[in-house]
Amino acid sequence: MPLEFLFGKKKTPEELLKQNQRALNKAIRDLDRERTKLEQQEKKVIADIKKMAKAGQMDATKIMAKDLVRTRRYVKKFIMMKANLQAVSLKIQTLRSTNSMAQAMKGVAKALGRMNKQLNLPQIQKIMMEFEKQSEIMDMKEEMMNDAIDDVIGDEEDDEESDGIVAQVFDELGLTLTDQLSDLPANNASLNAASRAPKQPQAAAAGNGDFDADLQA
Repeated sequence: MPLEFLFGKKKTPEELLKQNQRALNKAIRDLDRERTKLEQQEKKVIADIKKMAKAGQMDATKIMAKDLVRTRRYVKKFIMMKANLQAVSLKIQTLRSTNSMAQAMKGVAKALGRMNKQLNLPQIQKIMMEFEKQSEIMDMKEEMMNDAIDDVIGDEEDDEESDGIVAQVFDELGLTLTDQLSDLPANNASLNAASRAPKQPQAAAAGNGDFDADLQA
């Protein structure tokens, strides 16, 4: 605590990078202002050189020409310095982005570590095995219930299916079930008549037998 009071709080790398980037941006702005002043001075020197040359003052013209050369050289130096500072600022920005990504990955790694500690693989395997077991039992019970229902309702379904087949057969033969059923009494009557027909000769034969017995008597 006393050290922080004397020297200030220790800054994090992120804060140091941000501070240095602000300083670089300020330096770039200062260089731009100085370069702008030198360019304005360059224009003024050129105008003075033309004026002295028209006046025939060659010594002053040569001195001003040297001053113009130095001014242009300084302008080039400021441009190069600005380019270098911008490159450094870009590197700092890259470092800040990399540091932010590292901090995010660090947080994700901690979260994953806590999650991995909370996960109990044997317990999860036991839960999955129990779930599979209960699912199999449920499937077996459902199959047994379906079989029982089929046993109860199956006869009616079979009758309906057989009726459908019979109706299909009659349709293919061009007949109807009602027509066939209406023919049944006639057939039964013919069968009864046929069954009674042989009994009449036997009765006649019996009557003839009695008549012969009477004759013999």
